[in-house]
Amino acid sequence: MSKHFTLPYEGGLIEKDLPAGILHTYEKIWTHVYSESRPASYAIADFIVDSINAHKDGLFRLGITTGTTPKSLYNELARRYAAGKVSFKNVEVVSIDEYYPSSQGDAQSRNHRIHEALLDKVDILKENIHLPDGSVPKEQLSDYCIRFDAMARNLDLLVMGIGEQGQVGFNEAGSNEKTRTRVVRLSYGSRKRQASNFNGDIAATPDKAITMGISTMLSAKRIILMAWGEDKAAAVKAIAEGPVTTDCPASLLQLHDHISFYVDETAASLLTRSVAPWLVGPCDWTPKFIRKAVVWLCEVTGKPILKLTEKDYLNNNLSELLEKAGPFDKINIEVFNDLQHTITGWPGGKPNADDSTRPVKATPFPKTVLIFSPHPDDDVISMGGTFIRLVSQGHDVHVAYETSGNVAVHDDVVLQHMDCAYQLGFSDMFDTVKKWVDSKVPGEPEPRELLDMKGAIRRSEARGAVRSFGLNDNTNAHFLNLPFYESGGIKKNPRTQADVDIIKKLMNELKPHMIFMAGDLADPHGTHRVCTEAALDALEQLKEEGAAWTKDTHVWLYRGAWMEWELGRVDMAVPLSPDEVVKKRHAIFRHLSQKDIVPFPGEDPREFWQRAEERTSNTARLYDQLGMAEYQAIEVFLKLY
Repeated sequence: MSKHFTLPYEGGLIEKDLPAGILHTYEKIWTHVYSESRPASYAIADFIVDSINAHKDGLFRLGITTGTTPKSLYNELARRYAAGKVSFKNVEVVSIDEYYPSSQGDAQSRNHRIHEALLDKVDILKENIHLPDGSVPKEQLSDYCIRFDAMARNLDLLVMGIGEQGQVGFNEAGSNEKTRTRVVRLSYGSRKRQASNFNGDIAATPDKAITMGISTMLSAKRIILMAWGEDKAAAVKAIAEGPVTTDCPASLLQLHDHISFYVDETAASLLTRSVAPWLVGPCDWTPKFIRKAVVWLCEVTGKPILKLTEKDYLNNNLSELLEKAGPFDKINIEVFNDLQHTITGWPGGKPNADDSTRPVKATPFPKTVLIFSPHPDDDVISMGGTFIRLVSQGHDVHVAYETSGNVAVHDDVVLQHMDCAYQLGFSDMFDTVKKWVDSKVPGEPEPRELLDMKGAIRRSEARGAVRSFGLNDNTNAHFLNLPFYESGGIKKNPRTQADVDIIKKLMNELKPHMIFMAGDLADPHGTHRVCTEAALDALEQLKEEGAAWTKDTHVWLYRGAWMEWELGRVDMAVPLSPDEVVKKRHAIFRHLSQKDIVPFPGEDPREFWQRAEERTSNTARLYDQLGMAEYQAIEVFLKLY
C-alpha cells in the first residue's frame, strides 16, 4: 500500500546549493516544500522529538490542534513513541480550540478527536493535558477563558494547521494580533465547513467555539504551521508572501521571529517559487517547463505566444531561458506548436490518421477505455464531454464508480423517494425510513439500512447519466463500493489491499488501453486521492505480477470538480461544441440528489455543473488568448504514463 500520488517532475527551480536567503526571497514566513504530506510530517516529527529529547528543565510545553492536517504527523509521533524513540511523560500538551457547547465524550468534539489521534496512543500523564472545556457553564465562561489563556502562554512549541481562508484555530477574518483565548461565534461559512464533522448537518453543528487568540499564539517560543493540498494553496500564498492583515488571521503570525511553514507541493503551487521560479533562481528548463514560462509570460504581457518579443523575455527575468533554448522566436514557435498539438477532437485516437503529433495513438481502434470516478458523479462533472466523445466515436468505454457516495445524500431526498414509491402503489416504507433518520446521532455512523438506500439512489442517478448519452448502463457501468468508504460517516476507514483487489479484478477483466483517473487533490475529504492511489497500486501490482496487457496501457488524469490543470502541464485538450456542453450539463443534472444543495462543496458554493462549465470555458479562453483557435469549452488532461 505504498503508492502515494504525486505529479510527475516537469522541471523547475534548482534548489541544490541555492542559499536559503535566495530560495525564500519572496517569503515572509520561510516555507519548506515537500513532495507530499508524509515526508513533511516526518520532518516536523523530527523537530518535535528532538525538541522533547533535548529539553532538560521541567515540562516541555507543546501546543497542538486537531483536524485532518495533523493526522499523518500524529500517526508518526505515535509510531516513534511505540518504537521507544520518544516519551511524553515530561510533555505538557495544550490544545488550541474546542466547539462550544460540547463535552469530551462527544465523538465529534475536538477533545475526543485529539485523544483518539494522539494522546491515547502515548504515555502522556493525564494531569499534563490541557484542552479547552466546551462544557463550562455560560456564566463561568469568560473567567474560564482568562485562566486558560494565562496557562496557554509561552509554550515551547506550537504546531498548527491552517484553514482555507487563513484561519488558525477558530480565529477567522477580523481577528487581530491582540486577541486572547475567548469564545467566538462561528459564521455560517465556518459552520458549513465544520458540518462535515456532524454528518453534514449544519443544524447539529455548534454556532460557537473556544479558541486560543493570536496574541496567545504569538507568545509561543517557536511556531510551526502546516498545510496540505490544493485547497490550501491560496491561503499558503497569503500567509507566506502576502501582507499582514486581519482578513487572513494566520498572516499575523509573520510578526513572530521563530516560525516555519511546512507544506506539500500542491499547497505550495501558488507561491512565487512555484508559479515563476525563474524570478528566484536558476532552473531546469525541460520542454514542459519552458511552456509553463511562456504561458506565464503571455499572461504577464497580455500577448499571444507568437507576438512575444526578446524584450518581453528580458524584462521579465527570462534571460536564462533565452540562453538555454533561444533565440526568442524559436522558443515562441516551438511552444506554440507544442500547445497546438495538445488539442484533439479524438481523445481515443483518430483512425487512419498521422498520429505523430497527436496526444493519442491511432491504433488500436477502437480502444477499451476505463474511466475511474471516485464519487458517482465525478465522471460527468470532470470529463463528461470527453466521455461523451469517446462513446460516440465507437470506443468500448467503461466507467467504474469507486465509492457509493451514500453519505452525500440528504435524508429528505430518501424520504421523497419513499413517498414517490408509495404514491405509485409500491410498499409504504416512509415511516420506517423516517425512524431510521430520526435515530441518527451526530458524529456517529448512519444506520446501514439508510446508507444502503442512499447508495441505491446514487447508483440510479449514475446509470441515468450515462444512459443519457448512449452507454449501456448494465454492461459498462461498474459499482465497486470500495470498503474504505463504507464507514457510515465522514471519517473513512483506512485503505487496504481489499480495496486494491476489487480494482485489480476489474482491470484484469477489461484490459484497458486507456485509463482515466482523478487528479483533483482539492477534494475536501480526500476521497479522490485515496481512490487514485488505490487504482495506481492496483496497476503497479498487476505489472509486477506480469499482466502483459499493462505494457500498452496509458493513464490520463482529469480535474475539474475543484480546480483545473494549468496549461503548462496539459498533455491533451479536448474541445467541446456548444451542443456537447449542453449534453454534459444534462448528464450532470441526472444526479438530482447533488443538485441545488451540494452537501460538501468546499469553499465554492456553486453547483458542480456551474463550476465545471466555468472552468472548461475559461480553459478555452486561455487557449484563445495564447493564439489558438476559439472554442466553446475545453477539457484538459495530464498523461501520467
